[in-house]
Amino acid sequence: MKNKNRSQARHYKFNIDWTLTIILVIALVLYGYGIWKTGSANDFYTSAITSMTQSFKNFWYASFDPAGYITVDKPPVALWFMVISAKIFGVSNFSVVLPSVLFGVGSVYLMYRLIKPKFGKNAGRIAAFVMTIIPIVVADSRTNNMDATLVYFLLLSLWMLQKAVDKKNIFWLMGSFALIGFAFNIKMLQAFMIVPAMLLFYWIASKTNWKQKTMHTVLAIISLVVLTLAWPLSVDMTSANNRPYEGGSEHNSVMELAFGYNGTQRLLGQTTGTGGTFKGMGNQKSKNNQNNNNQPTPPNMSKNNQQKGRMKMPGGNKPAGMKNGGAPGGVGGGSIFNIGTAGPLRLFQSALGPQISWLLPFAIIGMIASYIVYADPRRKWYQTTEKQKQIVLWTGWLVLVGGFFSVASFFHPYYTIMLAPAIAALSGIGLMGMLKALKVFNRKDIRFYFLPLAIAVTAMLQAWYVSSYYSWLTILILVIGITASLGIIFIKSKKIMKNVIIAGLITIAIAPSFWSMTPTIAKTSDAIPSAGPDLLTSNGNQGGIGSGSVNNKLLKYLQKNQGNAKYLFATADSGTAAPYIIKTKKAVMAMGGFNGTDPAMTLSKFKQLVKSGQVKYYLDGGKSGSTNSSIVNWIKKHGKKVSAKTYGDTSTSNNKQGHFGNKQKTGMPNQMMPRKSSKHQMNSGPQNSSEKLYDLSNIYK
Repeated sequence: MKNKNRSQARHYKFNIDWTLTIILVIALVLYGYGIWKTGSANDFYTSAITSMTQSFKNFWYASFDPAGYITVDKPPVALWFMVISAKIFGVSNFSVVLPSVLFGVGSVYLMYRLIKPKFGKNAGRIAAFVMTIIPIVVADSRTNNMDATLVYFLLLSLWMLQKAVDKKNIFWLMGSFALIGFAFNIKMLQAFMIVPAMLLFYWIASKTNWKQKTMHTVLAIISLVVLTLAWPLSVDMTSANNRPYEGGSEHNSVMELAFGYNGTQRLLGQTTGTGGTFKGMGNQKSKNNQNNNNQPTPPNMSKNNQQKGRMKMPGGNKPAGMKNGGAPGGVGGGSIFNIGTAGPLRLFQSALGPQISWLLPFAIIGMIASYIVYADPRRKWYQTTEKQKQIVLWTGWLVLVGGFFSVASFFHPYYTIMLAPAIAALSGIGLMGMLKALKVFNRKDIRFYFLPLAIAVTAMLQAWYVSSYYSWLTILILVIGITASLGIIFIKSKKIMKNVIIAGLITIAIAPSFWSMTPTIAKTSDAIPSAGPDLLTSNGNQGGIGSGSVNNKLLKYLQKNQGNAKYLFATADSGTAAPYIIKTKKAVMAMGGFNGTDPAMTLSKFKQLVKSGQVKYYLDGGKSGSTNSSIVNWIKKHGKKVSAKTYGDTSTSNNKQGHFGNKQKTGMPNQMMPRKSSKHQMNSGPQNSSEKLYDLSNIYK
């Protein structure tokens, strides 16, 4: 008996799901390949990581600059992982993105672990594979933004919730909701979007009486509240004189930031100047809205360089077979700031759909089919089975998050990664449910037709998405997808039908798989991540929204003349400051935070800094819309403008070696996919001829 138990233990220990292993390897390649050649990723956060490695104070508060003047506009938890990576490997292209890559792969694995126990290995594998090939998941996992980290911890929370239900263990439940509180400190209220679905699932799935459920729910909520508030209250209760200004807030408060700029304003629209909105963002109700010239511009981008509502494809050098219409903002994809028109079909529109919705029809139809198929006919309609309860959980996630993005006024397209787990889960569960329906029901039963309907509808949506890029692929998807659907309906041979089903499923996986490969092929790591063929024909964003470049001659002049000044220089916003902080690891003051609109500095405070010699230079990047206009006007009136000839340059020059000294890739080896620059692109290094340097050292002498 002992030998038998040992044999079973040995078998269990080495029981590897090789299909899952292959999927994980694919995910690792998609998310991680070439991240060492991606510039400085989102240089807003890379600057913070650089600063956070220098002191515990900067680490705790997520300071944007080494001097601890102002923070980034997010909590620090996701950045903490990146800082740990940077401390191990040094601050580099690779180290700042590595945690997102690992969390992305971890999310793929968790999808398998969440679906397999109730629906089997194949459902788990399909869910993991779908999670892997959703384009925005790939794009997000290749950046140092917070979204991939957030999704991982939300999935981990669901895994603990399922453990709590299966084991009837209050500690698993409290841990699950505590993780939601932990995730709040990654990206604030975005973590709470799935809480109602979690509570509903626990109440319908837990096999305890209502009194125990009530007590357990109260304890779970307490654990959520404690973990949620621990860091924000520790910051807000600290004197403003002993910590950095809370970037993105109007009154130097984390709680205000959480429920204002990062909270209600995401749903209702921006009502303050903090952070700034950009053209193409917001509900697109009319051409007048899209062309509103009064909106602030992204850091270090003049209105002349800003995109006009939608970005057009460069005129030449498109991948073979690509039509002229293909471009962000066309059918194939949205501008990096375009979120489409609010309404129930927003997620299917061209602005967001090509990033997230390739398999959304399949998931929705699969959700309906599986809920019906997995019902127990011996029970009443409200007496759900274990599998149906799982479907309710994922449907709750899809409805809550999808509902938010359908009506919200202020978010970036890449936030839709929040929908990916629900789409992946319902695709895996739904496919198994629809295959079961083919076996259980005959052709006289309407339930038999779920799978052919799912394949046909999904194929038609995908054909529309690719129509602006590849005519041949549009025809291929339509012909094979619809033919496969008809084959499932009319072919009676099980062997032939099996091959037809496989052909149909492969067909609807082709386009999203290719779209998901584009960030990897282009080796991008963008501040505003996106996926699509346009990455293969233009340089894309390739880094932060700001300048992303360093004027090396200007930098040499500043370093030579800095003296004992605390700051290398002051400037209006983080877009100008970030590349200099990353390159030098010295303090640069971004007076107005991310977009130059944070009221972190007053004229009297700035005068005192100048008088005490802490600020010697001010670099005017030519940005408009700053809330620090009184300070800038004072500088221009009393400061001495330094001629560009003094430091041997007449214009801003790109740092060709990149922020970390690595030569950046400027072209694709595949001649079929050249990457040409476009006057419409928002790249990481726009040339700013209006850049001016002011010497403030003689004002009080």
